[in-house]
Parts: sequence; C-alpha cells; structure tokens
Amino acid sequence: IKLSEHLRVSVFRSLNQIYAQVIDDAKGTTLTSHSSLGIEKSQEGKQDVAHKVGLELAKKALGLGIKKVVFDRGSYLFHGRVKSLAQGLREGGLEL
Repeated sequence: IKLSEHLRVSVFRSLNQIYAQVIDDAKGTTLTSHSSLGIEKSQEGKQDVAHKVGLELAKKALGLGIKKVVFDRGSYLFHGRVKSLAQGLREGGLEL
C-alpha cells in the first residue's frame, strides 16, 4: 500500500483527551477532525469516549466521500483508547 494514495487518520492521545484527524498527505492538508473535547463525559470511561470520537470522525469522513483510510497510531500501542477509536471508525463505516 502506498501511503500517498490513501488518506491517513492520525491519532493524538493526551492524559485526558483524544484527537483524530483525516489528513491528505499529498496535499498536506487536514480534511476533517474530531476530538473528545466536544463530548460530554458523564459516567463514561475514556475508552467509551474514544469510541464515540471514532464514530463521529467516520460520520464526517463519509460525508466528504471518504471511505478508505490508513490508520496512523503514531508511537501509541494499539490498545485501550487507540483501539477503541479504531473500532469506532470501523463501526462508523470506514475501511481501515
């Protein structure tokens, strides 16, 4: 897979928040993004919030006609919140 042919979902995770954005590396632009800042955290854990971020980002991406992306987890392990976000992207309709 050539990375330049596909769009990339980049993940950033801080202590309390998680951020994800769809990036077109060929043009060097961010097409859409979503974070846990806009999600109200009542009794939910961080993994549930990350899953919602994935679902919302997938909804935004599908609205732009994006169906297939490459998941870029950076230096984070594919575990916990990062894994929940990826599951949310898949359940939202994106192909990783």
